Amino acid sequence: MSTGVVRPPLGRFAAQHLVARNYLVYRRDWVVFVTGFLEPLLYLLSIGLGIQQLVGDFVLADGSRVTYTEFVAPAMLAASAMNGSLFDATFGVFFKLKYEKVYDAVLATPLRPVDVAVGELVWSLLRAAVYAAAFVAFMAILGLTGSWWALLGPVAAVVIGYAFAGAGMALTTWMRSWQDFDFITLAVLPMFLFSATFFPLDRYPDGVQWLVQLTPLYHGVVLCRGLTTGALGVDLLVAVAYLVAMGSIGLAVSSRRLGTLLLR
Repeated sequence: MSTGVVRPPLGRFAAQHLVARNYLVYRRDWVVFVTGFLEPLLYLLSIGLGIQQLVGDFVLADGSRVTYTEFVAPAMLAASAMNGSLFDATFGVFFKLKYEKVYDAVLATPLRPVDVAVGELVWSLLRAAVYAAAFVAFMAILGLTGSWWALLGPVAAVVIGYAFAGAGMALTTWMRSWQDFDFITLAVLPMFLFSATFFPLDRYPDGVQWLVQLTPLYHGVVLCRGLTTGALGVDLLVAVAYLVAMGSIGLAVSSRRLGTLLLR
């Protein structure tokens, strides 16, 4: 007769248990969510509304004219999705992996390393979606949504979050200490400032434009700006393909790396 412990089935989506665990933890720490949303909102209010009278209007690729605030707002939406997903997928994952040892306990259950990676990724996407929904609502109140396509803003934010969460979690598995996260900050800050967030791509020098177009936040900005202004084009499909590929590669790498770190 077997004396082993009979564990209840986890269901087809086993990672939901890790998502539920994160929800219970962060439910008492709601301030963390608010801070991630406030930064891009304050940038929008200070730079978008404050400098609009000095900069004037911009003409988009389809010939439509938008105010500077309407131009900056979707970029802040993309940045909000990036910040929300990156925080959990980098700092959060590193703390659970190196200090709390949450994943060691998780793998004592029927959950697998891939379930850990998927669970953390889904949680990061939920956070990005919450930020995006609140930000789009704020944009609508200020009259910064020029198209009904803006309703897909939260969906675009999930795609952006998928890319950054997957890549961020993969990079985190190689982090040795908190000092290593300076490299992530070093990459994120220039992207935030120069991914056509505050000025159109054609304002950059010719030799810099191709470099800007390689950054993931640029593609996130293109996606959000196209939806909120109604300037739809093939470049939106390119942006989605880029971001989905980035997130999928990151998820595959992080699943393998977590297995290597936790099951050795």
